[in-house]
Amino acid sequence: MRWLTWTIRLVLLVFLVALAAKNVDPVVVRFYFDVALRAPLIVVLFAAFGLGAFFGVLALLGTLLRQRREIGALRRKAAPPPPPADVPPI
Repeated sequence: MRWLTWTIRLVLLVFLVALAAKNVDPVVVRFYFDVALRAPLIVVLFAAFGLGAFFGVLALLGTLLRQRREIGALRRKAAPPPPPADVPPI
């Protein structure tokens, strides 16, 4: 199964490198207030993907933290009580 995972990763890497090699033409990204950024198309595409992934993780962070807190509370509730203090250890 590991070889399949690494094969898929290798094919994806080759695809991304080929995509980067074909998309080196400069593009202009225009922002507000007449601010413009000139960069190769592949850099703009990867930056957009990276920003999308970052905001996706950021959107899930609240849910993840809430679930971790809830799991911790349930584990504490389900934990067995500690042994009495007057029992000598074995």
